[in-house]
Amino acid sequence: MKRILLFLPPVLLGVTLLILVSCNTNQPQTGSSKGQIWERHLGAVANAPLHPGEAQKELNLKVDLIPEGKYGRRLSREMTPRYITIHSTQNPTGDAHAHAKALNRGALRGGVCGYLCWHFTVQGDTVVQHLPTSERGEHADFDGPGNRYSIGIEMCEHKGNDQLATMERTAKLTASLMYHHQIPIENVRAHYHWPREGYNPPNKNCPHFLLENGQPGTTWRWFVGRVQRHHQRLIAFDEAQGGQKPRSEGARRRQQMAQRLWRTVSEFVRLG
Repeated sequence: MKRILLFLPPVLLGVTLLILVSCNTNQPQTGSSKGQIWERHLGAVANAPLHPGEAQKELNLKVDLIPEGKYGRRLSREMTPRYITIHSTQNPTGDAHAHAKALNRGALRGGVCGYLCWHFTVQGDTVVQHLPTSERGEHADFDGPGNRYSIGIEMCEHKGNDQLATMERTAKLTASLMYHHQIPIENVRAHYHWPREGYNPPNKNCPHFLLENGQPGTTWRWFVGRVQRHHQRLIAFDEAQGGQKPRSEGARRRQQMAQRLWRTVSEFVRLG
């Protein structure tokens, strides 16, 4: 009996250590579990080339532009986009169409021109466009590069909206805009990236459900990775069309094809 009692404490100590090790092993995984869970629900991005025109159709784009010369478009401000900025509306009641109505009647005040405006609002089943991508918006950092050079995309959060479908549609829209405007993946930024002068904190916790503790982390990297995989499908289509031609020639032809396709699609959906 004494031998058993002498043996018991080390056993309990060993079990305790195993439990602690197990807990410590699982903790890092929970930090990225949100993106992992979403990836399982969405499924892997198809590993096959995708025609850019088909990618456009998948967006279910509705064009409802702010009236030219009014509100967010009252100033003529051309833009050649270099970045894409991702936001979330933090509005539990307004869908994409409600935001379009608000922008079209100048209900959202602020920014350099006096009215807030951005290019696209995305919800689970559609994308609504408010500004041409060739015009500057008011959605990021007042007179900073986030407004002067980036396409603004807002993700809806209203009750009943499918958040996963919204993120996926946003990822596809972002990939399409990257393709047509020759924007690299490193220039896809969260609203957080653009500091707002005079605000405390200057970097907004936006899009909040893609950030960790108010900053880009594992979940944001998951989202950007998914955007990249959708973009690679569009590039793979160009490469398949180009065959085994030299890389420099292929790059030139891809750019020409993108420009031609963009002009053609713009005649119908007015994305340009």
